[in-house]
Amino acid sequence: MVRVEPMRLEDLEGILEIEEASFPTPWSRKSFLYELLENERAVYLVAREEDRVQGYIGMWLILDEGHITNLAVHPRARGRGIGELLLKALMAVSRSRGINRLTLEVRVSNLIARSLYAKLGFVGAGIRPGYYLDNNEDALIMWKGL
Repeated sequence: MVRVEPMRLEDLEGILEIEEASFPTPWSRKSFLYELLENERAVYLVAREEDRVQGYIGMWLILDEGHITNLAVHPRARGRGIGELLLKALMAVSRSRGINRLTLEVRVSNLIARSLYAKLGFVGAGIRPGYYLDNNEDALIMWKGL
């Protein structure tokens, strides 16, 4: 059974493994340490199954909005609804903290992620040209009202 819980320092090895497997420019250990220990506006959740991190999601709280910073599921666990579970859990946390809207950027080529976001009510609202530095790909900006 998959459980969604707040991210802990002990989760970092699993998180970094997922980062490496998922992104061309993964976040560093230092970045996650900052988010967990110093950024008071950050919320990070993990999907755990039998004490193994299967995925994670993060958000920054900015006034009454939440900016989703990252969402990733380990390749071995993809296609099982874990990304959707994480997003729904983050939406619940957002509502409980008075967040009215969520936003995120997604690669225009990431059709699987875009489909998931659309399924949960996110709507495209613009493009950030050349947003991704690894290949200069554009990002689609998406929003969802809560």
